[in-house]
Amino acid sequence: MIFDFLGDFLTNLAQFTQGLDAWLQGFFVVLLGAIPFVESYGGTFVGIVAGVSPILAVVAAIIGNVICTFALMLAALKTRTAVLSRRGGGANTEPEMSKRRAKVAKALDQYGVPGVCFLGPLLVASQITAPTLIAVGARPGKVFLFQGLAIVAWGVLFALLGNLLLTNVAG
Repeated sequence: MIFDFLGDFLTNLAQFTQGLDAWLQGFFVVLLGAIPFVESYGGTFVGIVAGVSPILAVVAAIIGNVICTFALMLAALKTRTAVLSRRGGGANTEPEMSKRRAKVAKALDQYGVPGVCFLGPLLVASQITAPTLIAVGARPGKVFLFQGLAIVAWGVLFALLGNLLLTNVAG
């Protein structure tokens, strides 16, 4: 019963998507990629299952996720800089550690920036993980680099899974 509904839904979604111009398909996948917890991996997967060209789905979902995540990272960097400069900018200006901040700092110490950026999407959205890393004091350049690489890697991985699903389920 549920599989019939899901199959009908995916068929109808693919038919609707095929009726749209490619630029409009890409635009909707960019929007999907910008949504927290959907991101590049969910946007790519949904786009491919909906009938969007796999290359267009991957590129569009990654663009949406990168734009949103990097904008939030820039906001976190500007906020951190403003707060620290307001406190005098010295080495002893780090804010008191809250429980959540301590958890992020512990994960950062344990896995490093690459580990948190690549594994973070398993627990929370990259739009939360990356700005939080910057807020706790990780080097912004490293966070931008590894978060960008993680967004691309997750998008490509789910493109492969989406294609695999379509070839094995759809025949």
